[in-house]
Amino acid sequence: MDTTLKLVREIEKLSPIDQLRIIDRVIRDVIKPDAEIDKIWAKEAAERWSAYKKGNVAPVPYDQVMAKYKK
Repeated sequence: MDTTLKLVREIEKLSPIDQLRIIDRVIRDVIKPDAEIDKIWAKEAAERWSAYKKGNVAPVPYDQVMAKYKK
């Protein structure tokens, strides 16, 4: 039997939380964080939060945002 299929069948026997832990670990091993991108996003998030606190950006309700994508 194929190794991948064996692994999948073993993973399916685990609890959902353990399955998520495995997924998280595999993703972290495959997709390495990029410090430069993290730095850019941190700056962007800080700027957006500052604009919101100053009243320069109006909040949009979650349901309204998601409605755009449910069409």
